Amino acid sequence: MIGRTILIGVSDQTYQPTLSQLRAFVAIAEYRHFGTAANRLSVSQPTLSQALASLENGLGLKLIERSTRRVLVTTAGKRLLPQAIATLEAADRFVASAAGSGLGGTLRLGIIPTVAPYVLPTLLPELRRQLPALAPYVIEDQTARLLDGLRSGVLDVALLALPTEATGLVEIPLYTEEFVLVVPRGHILAGRTDLVPGDLHALPLLLLDEGHCLRDQTIDLCRSHDAHPGTVGDTRAASLATVVQCVAGDLGVTLIPEMAVSAETERGTLDIARFAPPAPGRTIGLAFRSSTARTEDYEILAEVIRSQQPH
Repeated sequence: MIGRTILIGVSDQTYQPTLSQLRAFVAIAEYRHFGTAANRLSVSQPTLSQALASLENGLGLKLIERSTRRVLVTTAGKRLLPQAIATLEAADRFVASAAGSGLGGTLRLGIIPTVAPYVLPTLLPELRRQLPALAPYVIEDQTARLLDGLRSGVLDVALLALPTEATGLVEIPLYTEEFVLVVPRGHILAGRTDLVPGDLHALPLLLLDEGHCLRDQTIDLCRSHDAHPGTVGDTRAASLATVVQCVAGDLGVTLIPEMAVSAETERGTLDIARFAPPAPGRTIGLAFRSSTARTEDYEILAEVIRSQQPH
């Protein structure tokens, strides 16, 4: 009788995943879709699936669960995902350093909706000019989901309102901007420069939909000064552009950040009013995981963003 041969590996021949396998795992975990992940990596779906299978077989772990309807990251996958991302970040930084660039490779940049339309038109061209080796991917979303993306490793950095009060993150303040009251043309407050938060009392204040940090900041401002704005019915908006158009239609008034004033009020039929110093406002900054190996790179990115803001 011939016995079955069992191969036992020795300690110096342990499995070592390739960067391609790690990229496949991270892309699938990020997009939760094999087709999208394959397109982003410029590989075929069979190649992507084989890379994931090789990684799972080598580790002896199931990282991704795939059904006909959805793709899920397993418990083991969630545990290992941040380390896989850190490994890829280190590899990207190594290649960028070899090319003489301090910041290069893929950058998944999250931005809140009340910042993205007003920062990106100048920021993206400047990134191409100063950091040509950088390949940014922009993800616009609300603060809570951006923070989830940072914690899970789906995002590298996020541009949002600070402080986030989230643990495990480094936050770099970039600039502070005042809030400005937008009112219909000819409104009794139009042109004022001496407003105080208490003046918001009883005004028909229009707010962004739930989940937007600007909504929460506006509500906190009113509460802290015992101002109680009037109700505006069931009006709901997902963008500043929509809120401002509702103001133009005489449905109410709203607060917007200084950076948005020029773009959102250029259509006419609107006036603004400003607060007396110290005016209420918000601080915008860059947040990233404290465990990242690219802290110095993100500090460079922060300086580029800061340099694009008006002084």
